[in-house]
Amino acid sequence: MYVEKKFSAGTIIIHLLIALYALFCILPFFLILITSFASERSIALRGYTFFPAEWSVEAYKMIFGQNSTVLRGYGISLLVTSLGTFLAVSITYCAGYTLANKLCKYRNGLALYFFITMVFSAGLVPWYLVSRTIHAFNNIWALIVPSLIFSPYNLFLVRNFIRGIPDTLNESARIDGADEITIAFRIYLPLCLPVLATVGLFYAIGYWNNYFNAVMLVNDSKIHPLQMLLFNIQSTISGMNRMVSGAMVTPPRESFKMAASIITMGPIVLLYPFLQRYFVKGMIVGAVKG
Repeated sequence: MYVEKKFSAGTIIIHLLIALYALFCILPFFLILITSFASERSIALRGYTFFPAEWSVEAYKMIFGQNSTVLRGYGISLLVTSLGTFLAVSITYCAGYTLANKLCKYRNGLALYFFITMVFSAGLVPWYLVSRTIHAFNNIWALIVPSLIFSPYNLFLVRNFIRGIPDTLNESARIDGADEITIAFRIYLPLCLPVLATVGLFYAIGYWNNYFNAVMLVNDSKIHPLQMLLFNIQSTISGMNRMVSGAMVTPPRESFKMAASIITMGPIVLLYPFLQRYFVKGMIVGAVKG
């Protein structure tokens, strides 16, 4: 049976407002993309504009030019982000399941222990010394392990989500003879995908944007992540001028910043649509229940 859809004036106005808001959200990304292809002289004359006076790919040539290590840094960042996120989510889920399990005798004391770390921090020096002690220094693990310890906020988000699952499910599984590992990974884990996708996105963004570990713990430039390499290039061109055919040429400082933004935001922008359907549900349920 065909039902004719009727659109009221209010519905049309709401759709137009939403479309206008979406357009305003997208426009800055287009501005960054266009500016990355603008010449430095055009940016100096017109500033950031959708219609630059002169186009140039000089910024991308500096990033992906001859003897560039950016592609290697891209691979290192992808490896660190993928492996670090997987390990961090796994640890967070195991800890959250333990704290939500009523059979864990000291779960409230452990929860208080983790909560204290949200209020007090030991500081940078102990963090550095511990990283050196566990040999997370000047190797690929220096980019993963120091950031691997789960965030207490993510831990409590997962714990509250698991608390919202009916206890009868756990009891039924035990009556059927399921052990703790089976209950945790074959019954509860699939139900926790929304909240795990949420904390996974948090961890992925943190790993992808992290260059502090490389600054503090990595001396070997061969294992520098993408963000560290782009930071070094940006620092190099900040005070550099070049002579081309007897004329002084200013390097593309501003367009380089925009090109670096386009390169670094790519994986996260592509990842978010796949996790969007889980993201909102995980945030709402995990933050409210418990």
